[in-house]
Amino acid sequence: QEQLVESGGGSVQAGGSLTLSCAVSGNAFSGYCMGWFRNNLEKGREGVAVITSGGAASYLDSVKGRFNISRDNLKSTLYLEMNSLNPEDTAMYFCAAVSAIQIWGKCRIDLLDPNDLPYWGQGTQVTVSS
Repeated sequence: QEQLVESGGGSVQAGGSLTLSCAVSGNAFSGYCMGWFRNNLEKGREGVAVITSGGAASYLDSVKGRFNISRDNLKSTLYLEMNSLNPEDTAMYFCAAVSAIQIWGKCRIDLLDPNDLPYWGQGTQVTVSS
């Protein structure tokens, strides 16, 4: 059973920046499709950014140009750099993983179904004040 542990959340003012990290246990990280998702009361759960095992990234339209997803396969760690944050970004952020082979060709923000990801972290809260 994989374990995913997020860190880096916090409270910032609008316009500020945060970088989230997700450490993944085990030796299979390099073969995973990885994603960041967020959950808030207004919008429910939505996919924020997804990255393939090869490093190709895709984003939710509202975060394009502000957020950057990346991965370090040697450290088995996923990152989400968030810039120009606004109050609408306030949410609990989760990282999630699935074997790329399991969802072949669907590791993209508009194709990936969260229900297809078996591994999830516990979440880290991001709060942006105006």
